[in-house]
Formats: sequence, structure tokens, C-alpha cells
Amino acid sequence: MTTVAKLVRTELKLFLREPLVLTFVFAFPVITVLVLIGSFDAQDDGFPVNPAHWYTASYLAVVVAAIGLVMLPTHLAGYRERGVLRRLSASDFPRWSFAAAEFLVALAVTIAAWTSMLVIVGLLHGIPAVHAPLRTAVGLLLGASAFISIGLLLGAMAPTARSAQGIGLLVFFPVFLLGGGGPPPSAMGSVMRHIADVIPLTHVTRAIQHPWLGLGTGGTDLAIVAGMAVVCVAGWWRIVRL
Repeated sequence: MTTVAKLVRTELKLFLREPLVLTFVFAFPVITVLVLIGSFDAQDDGFPVNPAHWYTASYLAVVVAAIGLVMLPTHLAGYRERGVLRRLSASDFPRWSFAAAEFLVALAVTIAAWTSMLVIVGLLHGIPAVHAPLRTAVGLLLGASAFISIGLLLGAMAPTARSAQGIGLLVFFPVFLLGGGGPPPSAMGSVMRHIADVIPLTHVTRAIQHPWLGLGTGGTDLAIVAGMAVVCVAGWWRIVRL
């Protein structure tokens, strides 16, 4: 655990120095959610609740997607490309310790990005009341765990940092637009709604949004997210233990 703690401190400093992290994890969600909130009237019939509340809750999931699809894969693939992972394996560091440290660092960055977004949006538009705090917290934690684990898997498979970044960005934009960061489901065509229903980010968004805004329990989506988290954690753990 001492080894993991040292890696966490070092990796946290390195992550926060990367322009990609500052752009896609901290700046992009805040700017986009403010633009969307300012684009819809509070009584817009296309939303089941106030659009400001709808997007405030859903963009916490967008932060998770940015970390899992863009930040982590690029960072880890860059390490492999430069031979950092090989040097770690040849040293006294256990193979699992680096992956565990990356998971904890990504979770810390996620919480920091959530906090900064909520502070900025809250000052300008207010924060919606949380109807079911425990369910919302579980949805946030499981959603973050699932996408961080997806990022670890992608980073373990991508051969170079450039390929990881290209694949991550290519996947991120349609996923974020259909998974809760774009138009509400009522504004989508039937084909787009069916596609959105099978996107993992959609279930993360609903698992956070529904209990937060009182739109439902989110139980089914929470179970799906929990399943994704378990499968993905088991996947990257198996890879680092080989």
C-alpha cells in the first residue's frame, strides 16, 4: 500500500500537468453545460424537469466519459510507448500496484472535476435538490468505477498514445451526445433513441439523473452500471495480474 500511495502522489501531479486533462475533464464539461443551460427556457416542454437541472445532473456522467475514454487510455498508452510500464515491471513495483494507483488517481480527478463543475454551475444557476442522496451517490461511484475501468482496458490494448487518443475521441463524441450530454430523448428520432439505449453512458447518466431529480429509482440502470463496473474491474485486474 505504501507503493500505491507513492504512485498515486506522483501520478496525480503528472495528470494535472496534462493539457488534455484540463481541457476535456475540467473545461469542456463546464463550458458545454453552461451553453446548453443558457439555450433552453426553464419551461421547455422537451424536458421532464428544468433543463438546467437536467443537464447539471447528466454532465457529471460526461466527466466520467471524458476520463474513461480520453484521459486514461492516452496516458497509459503513452507510458507503454515510452517504455515506462516495462521499467516498472522490471523494478520492485508489483504489476497490480500501478493499475490500482491509476484507478485511485482517476477517481480523485473525477471528484475534483465534479466539484469544480457543480461550484461554477451552482453559482450561476443553482444546484437541483437531490431526491435520493444514497442512490445518487451509488450511481456516481459505480459509474465512475465502470468508466475508469474501461479506460484502463483501452489503455492496456492501445499500441500508442496517438492511436489511443484518436480512438478515444472518435468514441467519446457520439457517446456523450447520445448518452446524456446532447438533446433530451424526446428530441431524438426513434433510431437514435434505440442506439442511445444500448450506450453504456446512457445507463450511467440515468443512474445518476433519475434518483437525483426524482424521475424514478434508476434501479435497472444502476444494476446495469454495477454489472459493467464488475466486468471491467475484473478485466483490467486480470490483465495486470498476468
